[in-house]
Amino acid sequence: MLNVHNLSISFQGDDLFNNITYRVGTKDRIGLIGKNGAGKSTMLKILSKEMEPDTGEIATDKDLKIGFLKQDIDFEEGRTVLEETYEAFVEIKIIESKIENINNELIKNENSESKEYHQLLIDLQNLQDKFEIIGGYSYEGNTEKILTGLGFKSSEFNKQTSTLSGGWRMRIELAKLLLQDNDILLLDEPTNHLDIDSIIWFESFLKSYAGAVLIVSHDKMFLDNVTNRTIEISFGKIYDYKKPYSEYLILREEMRGQQLASQKNQEKEIQNTQKLINKFRAKASKASMAQSLIKKLDRMDRIQVDKEDKSVMNVHFPISVNPGKVIFEIKDLSKSYGELEVLNSINLILARNSKIAFVGQNGQGKTTLAKIINSEIDYNGSLDIGHNVQIGYFAQNQADYLDDKKTVLQTMEDSATEKNRSKVRDILGSFLFRGKEVDKYVKVLSGGERNRLALAKLLLLPFNVLIMDEPTNHLDIKSKSVLKEALKNFEGTLILISHDRDFLQGLSEIVYEFKDKNIKEYIGDIDYYLDKRNIGDIREIERKENNVTPKKMDKDSYKKMKKINSLNNKIKRVETDIIELEENIKKNNLDLEQNPSDYDEKFFEEYELRKNKLASSISKWEDLQKQLEKLLK
Repeated sequence: MLNVHNLSISFQGDDLFNNITYRVGTKDRIGLIGKNGAGKSTMLKILSKEMEPDTGEIATDKDLKIGFLKQDIDFEEGRTVLEETYEAFVEIKIIESKIENINNELIKNENSESKEYHQLLIDLQNLQDKFEIIGGYSYEGNTEKILTGLGFKSSEFNKQTSTLSGGWRMRIELAKLLLQDNDILLLDEPTNHLDIDSIIWFESFLKSYAGAVLIVSHDKMFLDNVTNRTIEISFGKIYDYKKPYSEYLILREEMRGQQLASQKNQEKEIQNTQKLINKFRAKASKASMAQSLIKKLDRMDRIQVDKEDKSVMNVHFPISVNPGKVIFEIKDLSKSYGELEVLNSINLILARNSKIAFVGQNGQGKTTLAKIINSEIDYNGSLDIGHNVQIGYFAQNQADYLDDKKTVLQTMEDSATEKNRSKVRDILGSFLFRGKEVDKYVKVLSGGERNRLALAKLLLLPFNVLIMDEPTNHLDIKSKSVLKEALKNFEGTLILISHDRDFLQGLSEIVYEFKDKNIKEYIGDIDYYLDKRNIGDIREIERKENNVTPKKMDKDSYKKMKKINSLNNKIKRVETDIIELEENIKKNNLDLEQNPSDYDEKFFEEYELRKNKLASSISKWEDLQKQLEKLLK
């Protein structure tokens, strides 16, 4: 399927890979692991042909299709969620357009006995056959199923992508990838922006995926549930085992233990042989035997023990001052963005030294409440912050605020105070930025390195309440483990927002689930919450749903459904125009009542034009509604 042979690449004089060779087979589910900066994302870029290696080659089967989910995406403005997702079906859309053109030609051509008419019918049949083979009659239903699985509601399908956060845009990109007929999926941190329910759905999808999958992820549970093979990149080499992550760690440690034992035995053998050589050299009769032993040592392959990367962060979150017994009290707090209400009459009291987790689907208000507590956005209701409370806030996209033009050291020094400026290098060292690493520019850092730098900046400020919004995004597994231990040992109050089940385990005493504009309290850790939510049943439901074979839609039903969807979209656009025109006319009427003499002839011309447009739009809306009702009968 795909063969990598003697691949090498280096950056700034340091080898990322050195003569790496491996093969990707049809049903491989590979977890690509390694510390931040080891070259995992670079490997995916090389496999997708976005980047060229220094040496080596990649051989693939003929017509192999590779899909690549990158960490950075770029959308064309002006498209809805559905329209952007339909970009996955370029060939289907081209054939669909050709079919529509031929149908129009057939309508225009009144001579059904002509050769041209007959040829159009043949072309139409050929296109319709191909359209059916490549999924033309099912792609819309499949698209809605995938989008729903990734957390979108049907009411959000016609939202403009420009109004969505980066996380939701990433879901659309993932949906496009899953809908394409790729032989290999390359997924770079695919779960970073998924909530727990979507991760569970995604796991189920990947398990039944027909092609191969190569995943860069730092979610241990996700890797264990999905992969059947692990490739680790370390010190320019790879370690390849046909086991999921946790089993790989055990085998890797066993292999290293065997190497150490073999090396020890070999060193003992070498010492004994050297003693014999020294002994036989002293005797002329044994000289030939000594030479034979010397040749034996020269031919011996020395056993090498794999280098072990033991570098880990050394993080400690100090508490500034002791706050009062109550950290904050929230009464009847609500928050809306325009007409979209996110939180409705929330009530919450947080006691000193509490360890709590905010969980729930994306868009349910977790980050919104965190920003409200941190005084970043306005709200309705009451929020009373307690005595001596000092908040340290790590935003979900904190690493995006770093200046690419600065070095690591400059980034820290510019944020330091006179009191802690002398500690900057020590803090950086504890986050693995040592020696020449501090002179690296932010723009060349990997996603995990950027996150480590953002965490390091947090230590420059005093706090006794720590709000962490998805702090593990892009962090490697070792760094996540160290961060988790540091948060466990934090003596202040912790509010943690995360979709990483493994990371959350043992970190919280109370879980607040955000759902339907409100919050529900679970007195216990994440395992208690998942048990109460009966997540196991959700897995069973997904498994059953994935095994259901969808009914094939006939051509007439497809055409009818397509017309209904088209009419619904037109009706929504006209309704938007009507609302906008009514608001403008209402404003004009108010202005005229207050100051009728202040407006010229041009104003009244535009005023009349709006009224005429409104009447026309209402008439158009009524006509479209009649067409829709006729189709739905």
